[in-house]
Amino acid sequence: MVIKLQSPEKQNIIYPDDNGEPMSDNTEQFRLIVWIQENSELLFAADPNVFVAGDLLWYPVEGNNKKCQTPDVMVFGRPKGDRGSYKQWNEDNIPPQVVFEIWSPGNRPAPMIQKFKFYERYGVKEYYLYDPQTLELTGWKRQE
Repeated sequence: MVIKLQSPEKQNIIYPDDNGEPMSDNTEQFRLIVWIQENSELLFAADPNVFVAGDLLWYPVEGNNKKCQTPDVMVFGRPKGDRGSYKQWNEDNIPPQVVFEIWSPGNRPAPMIQKFKFYERYGVKEYYLYDPQTLELTGWKRQE
């Protein structure tokens, strides 16, 4: 029998449920985040294995509470249920399948590019960025 022991460092790491950032920069962005999250919930209401989250911290790597993102909306192939944050290693190591971001006046290109690279690195299959000012929806789909 093999027993996996956790290192003391991993046991003492705190993964906050809040990053201190506001959910949105304005009422329009907030409304769109809620609209996408709620409609995604409705779309998958009958499937107990699709979890939809809005403004939830996602930690993809155990042992590193600095590597995290808070997408506006995420869709996972995981059981429904409340979570304070999404710790990927506790969820069969399944990343979000779909991520939605809403562009706001406070967004800048460099941080949005960093988010894209983060999503790409940690296995997001589809990423959508919506700009309510231009009404432009841009999507990326992972090709493997």
